[in-house]
Amino acid sequence: MRVSLNWLKELVDIKLSPEDLGRILTIAGFELEEMIDLRNNADGVVVGKVIQRDKHPNADKLSVCKVDVGADEPLSIVCGAPNVRADIFVPVATVGTFLPAINLKLKPTKLRGEPSAGMICSLTELGLEKESDGIYIFEIDNLQPGEDVRPLLGLNDVILDLATTANRADALSMVGVAREVAALTGAEIKLPEVKEQDIATDSSLTIDIQDPAACLAYIGTVIKGVKVAPSPDWLKWRLEAAGTRPINNVVDITNYILLEWGQPLHAFDREKLQQVAGSNDLTIGVRFAQEKEKLKTLDEQERNLTTQNLLITANDQPVALGGVMGGEETEVSDETTNIVLEAALFDPVAIRRSSRAQSMRSEASTRYERGVNQVELESACTRAIALLQDLAGGTPVAQAVSDHRVDTASLDAIELRLSRIHQILGAVNKKDGIGYIEAEEVESILGALGCNLESVAAKENTWLVKVPPYRYRDLEREIDLIEEVARLYGYDRFCDTLPDKTEPGYLSAEYTIKNKLRTALRGVGLTEVVQYSLVKPTGKEVSLDNPLFAEYSALRTDLFSGLLDAFAHNQSQGNGALNAFEIERVFWQEEDAFKERDSVAGIMGGNITSEGMWVNGGKGTPMTWYHAKGVLENAFNNLGISVEYRQDSEETRLHPGRTASLWLHGRPLGVFGQIHPQLAQKLDLANEVYLFELDFSLLLTALDRDTITTPKFKTYSTYPGSARDLAFFAPLDLSVNAIEKVMSKAGGKLLQRVELFDEYKGKNVPEGQRSLAFNLLYQASDRTLTDKDVDPVHQKVRDTLVKKFDVTLRS
Repeated sequence: MRVSLNWLKELVDIKLSPEDLGRILTIAGFELEEMIDLRNNADGVVVGKVIQRDKHPNADKLSVCKVDVGADEPLSIVCGAPNVRADIFVPVATVGTFLPAINLKLKPTKLRGEPSAGMICSLTELGLEKESDGIYIFEIDNLQPGEDVRPLLGLNDVILDLATTANRADALSMVGVAREVAALTGAEIKLPEVKEQDIATDSSLTIDIQDPAACLAYIGTVIKGVKVAPSPDWLKWRLEAAGTRPINNVVDITNYILLEWGQPLHAFDREKLQQVAGSNDLTIGVRFAQEKEKLKTLDEQERNLTTQNLLITANDQPVALGGVMGGEETEVSDETTNIVLEAALFDPVAIRRSSRAQSMRSEASTRYERGVNQVELESACTRAIALLQDLAGGTPVAQAVSDHRVDTASLDAIELRLSRIHQILGAVNKKDGIGYIEAEEVESILGALGCNLESVAAKENTWLVKVPPYRYRDLEREIDLIEEVARLYGYDRFCDTLPDKTEPGYLSAEYTIKNKLRTALRGVGLTEVVQYSLVKPTGKEVSLDNPLFAEYSALRTDLFSGLLDAFAHNQSQGNGALNAFEIERVFWQEEDAFKERDSVAGIMGGNITSEGMWVNGGKGTPMTWYHAKGVLENAFNNLGISVEYRQDSEETRLHPGRTASLWLHGRPLGVFGQIHPQLAQKLDLANEVYLFELDFSLLLTALDRDTITTPKFKTYSTYPGSARDLAFFAPLDLSVNAIEKVMSKAGGKLLQRVELFDEYKGKNVPEGQRSLAFNLLYQASDRTLTDKDVDPVHQKVRDTLVKKFDVTLRS
């Protein structure tokens, strides 16, 4: 919000310098982002009277002027403006003046042989316009040469650019800022005078609000005899100081009221409304748009409307986007003589959705989205009508009103306790030492904000607080009132003491285990990635009711999809395989309930040896299922957990014959497998891509055990082990996991390790079977094993396999 200090001084009596005022507002929560001193733009520029104008002897387009600037002798100034002439008052930059708008310091010079001691200025040189047709000529005739031009051009002003928080809708108006300054400084506020208007009703204008929840109130006023013309200078200067471009007196007045009261207004050309409506009798309606409706807005954009767009209609024909922007077909032009002035209150949520649906924001929508003061709607409308009478010669002839506002006087009062203020805010620095905020100070601060405090007889130092209507949206609870007390008392006056007892921070068990899991997965060569939780909807995800974008309007149900897209993208960019993992949330719906949990997923693929090596004919070696399983196994070993693999085919995105479900302590942990060939073809990936997904909650339970979090040293055997190989033919449907479990049980304590090192299917292998070769390591902790110790145990393993699975031993 750009605040003109001159304008602010008309509303509240300010004795502070701009710097001090900016500091106070910043401490109170209105950060001063920039201070623009307009006085610097014309420091040294004075009023001059052109007393003689002669043609330049050496240039056709230049003039040699004698200009009286109040000095002993007139100045000789060469001027190239086509509108310079004798007997006019103009702004003159004297020698030594610096003009920041054009970065020029005036020096005595010669132009085409003629001396020039200064410059007659246009508004461009003074920073008031981007382009000027010529020099600026004062319309006042009784000016004194040599006087400062800054008061005459509105350049005796300072602009404070304040950053306002989203909850302070009232601060997007000069009246709101003036109220804040008055509360902070104790100065008296002087609200703009609002003249009472007695306007008759007329059957030719009616209001029809189809959804009162979206439009709380609407005032339509017919004003005849309007003369559209440029605005007076004072109005232009105030709009420009606020960053708004002047257009004409009618539009400028609506923008002026928006800046002054924070109430958006809109002026329609009445004859154009009647033409669109097809009748002289107008019904101004407010409704939501229908599918396939269109509207061309003031920015000359043809907009395809959605059902979220709130429309203003004339006899049900769209003429404006309610609370956002007017329509081009009914805009005020130089030929306009009669207008319909709109003053309305719209629901913040409805305007936010409507604005977002068209990807557009305006000064009006910004204020409606935050919430406009409901009580002062009539004041803003009446003030605008009075200005239209004074500056445009209009006459209000008819008015129609539709009002569905809630009476703010019926809102509940908020209980405020002094003890709670002390508990939240603590001690403060006072003139006589350290103390606490007193009851009288609380009453003074909140009273300055416009609150009404009533003491509760049954409770000591407790009040029932009625907040002013322009603050009821952000002052809803006791803690909100306490924040206001702190703000206006001054954050810089609070004691900067530490709590009596401090404790070192620490990571929760869940976060510690997450970090341990990250370390384990990084340790086996996987890169952590973080992706959006929001995804494009396909019908299975949890959809958002109010998404930011249609492309991100659902919550992901798994991590696989994002990892596959990332893998494919990296490969398409020539970056090779992305071996990565992600630990994030997934979401799903069970009946009417929404669920969420942390999940762990990863993806692996690519070559395990580099391409271009002299081995393998210069080709890389693709990662196999066993290589990928080994990577995952290493991570589990680093975590200190033992995971069981069981054959599985439920995950449709994975190869049905190369997929295993993972089990931990008899509970399903997740899934691991190779990508399905059809999906690989669809994503243009190689078949050798492997995915895994794990349930983090089960990992959290398993890794939170004392044996994991506090490892205990276990002595290792100092005696050598004895290795045996075991090969046999086994049925194809017999899993390696089942074989390893039987071997481990039969081998007892002496069998320390079972490892598959070879698998063969093909020639010399019975049909429906495969050849498996295992390496078994036997080892004892107290002695070196002999053949007499190992052979009986190894034979027992062999016999158990034959008996249990009917395998055919080969060794």
